Amino acid sequence: MGFKEIIDDFLNRLPDRGEAVDAPVADAFEEQEQEIFGKIEDQRKYREGFYRFIRHPLRVMMEDPVTVLFISVPAALLLLIGGSVSLVMSYGFGVLFTTTMIDDIFVFSLLIAIVPLAILDLKEALRVSSIEASLPNFFRDVAGMNDSGMTLPHAIHIVSEGEYGALTPHVRQLDTEMSWGVPFVEAIRRFGKTVNTPLAERSVDLIAHASSAGGDVSEVLRAAAHDAYEFFNLKSERRNGMMIYMIIIVMSFFVFLFVIGVLSSTFLSTMAEAGEAVAASGSSQTFMGTVDLFLYNRLFSHSALIQGLFSGLAAGIMGEGRVLAGLKYSAIMVLIAWVAFRFFI
Repeated sequence: MGFKEIIDDFLNRLPDRGEAVDAPVADAFEEQEQEIFGKIEDQRKYREGFYRFIRHPLRVMMEDPVTVLFISVPAALLLLIGGSVSLVMSYGFGVLFTTTMIDDIFVFSLLIAIVPLAILDLKEALRVSSIEASLPNFFRDVAGMNDSGMTLPHAIHIVSEGEYGALTPHVRQLDTEMSWGVPFVEAIRRFGKTVNTPLAERSVDLIAHASSAGGDVSEVLRAAAHDAYEFFNLKSERRNGMMIYMIIIVMSFFVFLFVIGVLSSTFLSTMAEAGEAVAASGSSQTFMGTVDLFLYNRLFSHSALIQGLFSGLAAGIMGEGRVLAGLKYSAIMVLIAWVAFRFFI
């Protein structure tokens, strides 16, 4: 029964007990009830959705890295639009075609948009990896303690004194809840929700259902530990097996930069110099037309930036099976391409 139902039931029972309830008293109860419900609703708004992000932005971004886009994308758009308008007002529309300043603004806007998400996603990936590596050991240790004759709360209390990487604070929270008398099934379900990883939710669901059905808790924990261990091993093997393809993608990007650098510094430079020499001599003959070296370099720069961005995303899909995992590679390769064309090519 919810809080509202309890209050309504209480108010409905008052007249049945033979007690006279004055209208002002009933109105006071109703106003107090509405006030309580209003406060509960306000608190619920601030515990979820966009209101929670406004109130605790750092905490929400750490828990869900994608929410950082609420800040990074507007900041990137502000830089892109503001920088472009400033350039046009200062130098005219010709600056968009005769210089690379607008390209620089676009690159930095792109980095501002994706780098925070890449950093937070990397941090979350490291947390998940640490938890998935420690989860089988935790289940196995609890099962061993329980087999030795300890009760589950005592076994979890002993195990919580150990070190399990990023899983340690969650294990200690589980120990605290068990010490307060929370049933094991309910406590382990809360444990899965707070850990918030696919492997933890899968293992906790297995343990909770088997324990509710009356199975041997030690055997269930060992089965969950074995399942978590196999899951983590398969994930590691997949990552190691796809490493060669990630290396190929990265190397192809650097080969592309090298070829463009050689082409621009040798062939195109020679053609441009020869065209200028023929034009300066006043000869009526043309030397394959005038070669605009700036235009070619700018086109090559754009192609390198595009390849760096999407090659990084492809590397993330190949290596970790997630597009977001490729943002860190994309940011690095886009920055390398920009530095190469601004200072070396």
